[in-house]
Amino acid sequence: MKLVSALLLCALAGSALADDKYTNKYDNVDVDKILANDRVLTNYIKCLMEEGPCTSEGRELKKTLPDALSTGCTKCNPKQKETAEKVIKHLSTKRASDWEKIDEEVRPQGRIQETLRTTFGQECLT
Repeated sequence: MKLVSALLLCALAGSALADDKYTNKYDNVDVDKILANDRVLTNYIKCLMEEGPCTSEGRELKKTLPDALSTGCTKCNPKQKETAEKVIKHLSTKRASDWEKIDEEVRPQGRIQETLRTTFGQECLT
């Protein structure tokens, strides 16, 4: 479960630093390994949706995910943006119903899809 947490934290969130960036603590996580493990990924999705328990990493993700998604990852470093695009593409194509639930849960004023398309391109979400 720590792997998924690290992936999602790296990809989309983290604790904001004084210079208004997310932490790089999880930048070197093996994202492909996490995305390949449905059980672990499902546990973190359940955490985000308040359908299951959260690890400390999951709670941090839940706290910062709305900001990261609504701003198009503007506080992310280049590695985090790359990872975010990979995670979003995976979720939106291979776990579309989960992605829709996450989008509905954390969406600030319904603008996440539009912001992500602008930031990562249409192909990221299709």
